[in-house]
Amino acid sequence: MELALARNWWLLVLRGVLAIAFGVIAFLAPGAALLAIAIWFGAYAFVDGILSIAAALSGHAPGGRWGALLIVGLLGIAAGVITFLNPAITELALLYVIAFWAVATGVFEIVAAVRLRRYIEGEWLLALSGVLSILFGVALVIMPLAGLLAVAWLVGFYAVIFGVLQLALGIELRRWVRREPALTSPRAV
Repeated sequence: MELALARNWWLLVLRGVLAIAFGVIAFLAPGAALLAIAIWFGAYAFVDGILSIAAALSGHAPGGRWGALLIVGLLGIAAGVITFLNPAITELALLYVIAFWAVATGVFEIVAAVRLRRYIEGEWLLALSGVLSILFGVALVIMPLAGLLAVAWLVGFYAVIFGVLQLALGIELRRWVRREPALTSPRAV
């Protein structure tokens, strides 16, 4: 596997360049990046729904629970179709999931801090992080456009870092292939 990866170093370089390009687009045109993420999710949900229905109808559902698999499949197809018809709904839904997760996490952190108060010092740090989580979640609900922009930038930042690492790995593999040509020739495999 390592030799195949080394011989195809250029694929890692291409992958890195594409990731960097996507990251730059996410910074310069965050709406386009969010649209791309939503469409990928829609495609995934749609294909997953079809595969779930196929598994349910072909009798491959383990334990004879084909009804639940059929419902999951129908929901996946519906999510995919809704995403394709109105991708902004998917973007907003993702934002609200993040917001409600932050609020719930914050509440549990505050509860844990109150309970830990008897046992440790510095529990106020946990309570403070809980308050910060709640404020973050509330801010996302109050200002969804700013939240979507932040999500796009975070994805962009990840894509650029990932792309740089893939690019560096591809270049390093290319150097290795040039130093050790016998290892990557068809006869050595």
